[in-house]
Amino acid sequence: MSDTRENTLAASVSKADLAQRGGGDVKASLPPKPRRSRRGFGWAGRMEIAILAGPAIIVFLGFVIFPVVMAAYYGFFRWNGYGPPTDFVGLQNYLVIVTDKAFQEALGHNFFILVMSIILQGPVAILLALLLNRKMRGQSVIRILIFVPYVISEVVVGTGLSLMLSTNGALNGFLKDIGLSSWAHDWLADPSIAIWTLLGILTWKYIGFAVILFLAGLQGVPEELYEAAALDGASYWQIQRRITLPLLAPTLRIWAFLSVIGALQLFDLVYIIWGQYVASTAGTSTMATYMVSNGRDAGNFGYGNAVAVVIFLISLIVALFYQRFVLHRDTQGALTERNAK
Repeated sequence: MSDTRENTLAASVSKADLAQRGGGDVKASLPPKPRRSRRGFGWAGRMEIAILAGPAIIVFLGFVIFPVVMAAYYGFFRWNGYGPPTDFVGLQNYLVIVTDKAFQEALGHNFFILVMSIILQGPVAILLALLLNRKMRGQSVIRILIFVPYVISEVVVGTGLSLMLSTNGALNGFLKDIGLSSWAHDWLADPSIAIWTLLGILTWKYIGFAVILFLAGLQGVPEELYEAAALDGASYWQIQRRITLPLLAPTLRIWAFLSVIGALQLFDLVYIIWGQYVASTAGTSTMATYMVSNGRDAGNFGYGNAVAVVIFLISLIVALFYQRFVLHRDTQGALTERNAK
């Protein structure tokens, strides 16, 4: 205790002595605090950024922002696609869209596909990824077979499946040959099962992408965690629940985000398999097929542009909502430096 008091007294005396020598300004006599170095960009750095990022920005503005702006402009007109638009209708196109039952049904189909795709594809993809993450014979071949449907063109898939799933197609013929004639259905035109047929096609087509993403995420899980949990007596499923799934959560959220955007913009497979008219009667129409059938095919390009703007706004709102309430936990680490300042 005596040493501490002596040190405190010596420090106060030295500060008083410095104050007397420096005219009472203690802070002026103390060494200045080191300033944080702020990295600035000179003209060379700015030119480098402009050269590297300029082409990407120009392409983004030309192929994303400019078409959206022009679509919003044409959406205020009744326009047949030829010459400059002159028949200004204001918000009439947008009012028709929000009150049209066909668009409401298409919107409902999009959100139904969105939810069911995540429910169906997510668990199956996780199980397949866990299976393929273990050492086994034929692992590479199985991975290729699962991923091949994803890289096949939608035109090829749609054309082939439309022939196989028709009333006189290969699937019904196979069911009749094996004595399951009662299981034969009109898989594409029956409104009660057509949407489930579409979900099955989407699951088969895109589950390979989810499996590859989850396999990449599993490679980042340290083996030491598995070994420590096994030594503590944890079972295989307890390890997957307590270790694998929490560490795989960022990959799951990214995959779910991509699935959400893809479900809202679904067009090609529906248009190829069901066509522009059968999709609405079979209960598989989407916002994109509604846009084509009521815009381009109907000769009303102004209305089609208005539908495109509505689809863009819905996708943007869903993306921002997902970013705010789901993906924010993954971006907090990138803001550490900013929060520290």
